[in-house]
Formats: sequence, C-alpha cells, structure tokens
Amino acid sequence: MNKKDNTIILFNEKQVRRHWDEEKELWYFSVVDVIEILTESKNPQVYWRVLKKRLLDEGSNETVTKCNGLKMRSKDGKMRITDVADTETLFRLIQSIPSPKAEPFKVWLAKVGYERIEETEDPELAIDRAMISYRNLGYSEQWINARLQSIQFRKELTDQWRKSGVKENLEFAVLTNIMTKEWAGKTIKEYKKFKGLKKENLRDNMTSLELALNILAETSTTELSKTLKPKVVDKNKDLAKRGGKIAGDARKNIEAQTKKSVISSKNSKSLRLKKPDSE
Repeated sequence: MNKKDNTIILFNEKQVRRHWDEEKELWYFSVVDVIEILTESKNPQVYWRVLKKRLLDEGSNETVTKCNGLKMRSKDGKMRITDVADTETLFRLIQSIPSPKAEPFKVWLAKVGYERIEETEDPELAIDRAMISYRNLGYSEQWINARLQSIQFRKELTDQWRKSGVKENLEFAVLTNIMTKEWAGKTIKEYKKFKGLKKENLRDNMTSLELALNILAETSTTELSKTLKPKVVDKNKDLAKRGGKIAGDARKNIEAQTKKSVISSKNSKSLRLKKPDSE
C-alpha cells in the first residue's frame, strides 16, 4: 500500500478511503472499498451486508460491531456514512473473504502468527529479525546498534515497572510520557507531530543522539526504581520525571555546547541511507 495523501491510499491502483483518528492514533479504512478490490463485486455494499450477516450467524459479533459508521467522501463527491475498520479488524474481515485476491493476506497473516510463536519460544529470533528488517530499510549500522540497545534498556525498565506494581499499557504510557516530556521537552504526541508521524514508532524515527538520550532517561529511571523501590504509581511518576530530567540536563548541556537543538524533525525517511523500492 502506497501513501497518496491523508485520506486515500492506493491498493492495486485502486483507491481505498481512510481516516486518521488523532485521539486513538488509529487508521480507519473503508470496508466496502477493500471488499470491492478483493472480490471485484459490482455491488460491494450488498456483499458487505451479506458478509456481516454471515459473521453474526457464526458468532463473530465483535468483528462486526467494531466496524463503525464514519462520514467519508463518496464517488459523487458528497460526504456519506460508510462502515470503517481499523487495521486489526480489517485483517480479521479479510480472513473471512473467500477470494483469490485475499489469499496473499491470509498467507502473510499466517506467517506473521507463526513467527510470533517462534519468537515466544526463542526471543533472540525477534532481535535477529528486527536487525534484518532495519538493515533492509536502509538504516546505518551505527543507528541499528543504538536502536537494538534501546530495545534492551526499554525491556529492563518495563520489567522494573512490573516489579513495582505498575500496570501495563495505560500506566506504562503515562510514565513514558512523563519521562519523555522531561528529557525532550515534548510529550510523545507532540514529539511525533514534530516529526510528522502518526502511527509510526517514535524510536524508529529518532536520530542516534536522540536514541542515546532516551536510553539515558530510561536507564536512569530503572536505576532509581531499583534503588528506591517505589510501591505506588505516584512515586513511579516522580522517579520517571527524575530519570527524564537527568537526560534532559544532558540534552541542554549538549545544546549549549553545540549551539543547536538535539530534538530533530528528521524521521525514518531522512535517516535511512537508502529508500526501499516500494517507497
């Protein structure tokens, strides 16, 4: 899928309407557009109604209920309500479509699922695959080494947070946001917006120096947590702020010496040595 603009992407030279939800940080795609491409149905709306009924009859209620209505520009230029799905829900729908064009997606999903099982049994495989992926994307070896180190230190921090009773997902995100704001002067959302990102991983779009300071913030927070052994979320918030400040002070010192900002608007496209053929 190649990006055309913020509202339309091209798939097999056919348009698929999409919408970016700033709050949820999710892309939503027009279900009937995808169905039309995969099935070549002359009436994708009817196909979708029949598919919805079959899914409900089979007990796949969650998949159907996650396809909410959203106003999108139709072929006649008017804004009309159409069902949309996020990426995860869309993949689940694709698996239910009996079409030769859907088969490559099904094969790919099966391959990804198998690889995830392999990585659970042997975590080193995930690191090896990440290294190969970054190399194929054109990142420098220096950047790849820094990025893989950042994964290791991030895991040490999240392991320590778990020991301190921090709940995953929401509380991890809150603490990361506090730490990032303290060292970079921006929240995660502000930082991603500054780099022109949406769903992309922020660390994959950091310079080597940004990664180094992020690592310093995370390792400092880890060491503070190990030493002070916080038992409540508010104490973890305080330590995340203190750990971030250590890296923030280092950033300000570097900026004072170099007379330029460490926080860069560069993203992955400008960091890579070469561009993949698909871009």
